[in-house]
Amino acid sequence: MSMNTETVTNTSNNKAKVAGGEYLTFVLGDEQYGLEILKVQEIRGYDTVTQIANTPDFIKGVVNLRGKIVPIVDLRIKFKLGKVEYDEFTVVIILNLSGRVVGIVVDGVSDVKALKEEQIRDVPSLVSNIDTKYIVGLATVEEQMFILVDIEQLMSSQEMALMDSVAVH
Repeated sequence: MSMNTETVTNTSNNKAKVAGGEYLTFVLGDEQYGLEILKVQEIRGYDTVTQIANTPDFIKGVVNLRGKIVPIVDLRIKFKLGKVEYDEFTVVIILNLSGRVVGIVVDGVSDVKALKEEQIRDVPSLVSNIDTKYIVGLATVEEQMFILVDIEQLMSSQEMALMDSVAVH
């Protein structure tokens, strides 16, 4: 069953085939998401942040994490998931993305899932409230569907302005 038809389209959004591996799954609203576990540095409870003036509303502010200033992004606001409440289940996933540390606020962390390449499907082109260019695939494990997010691409997108390494044209 080898299908060697690699068609490269000339869009700016060429996605490599999503590899299997371990993904940290988390909850945003009613949906389950996953991101590569290798990008996760630690998971912490939500704590007070220092707000920075003139930043987009999804950038909650910064925290001092062992002497390092870390920007905190609320993915629930970024993905326009309605009313955002902070409670004892709200967590911050601290990510290390190409040496840059950033935190994302989510409703809760679920589990670490080992996904095989064959469990990961392409994203159908559909209208979604989340920009699908940050979604690398859909995975199903025991009837549960997970939306796999390219967290590095999301955090380095221009509107985030969080990663210095992105060249601005």
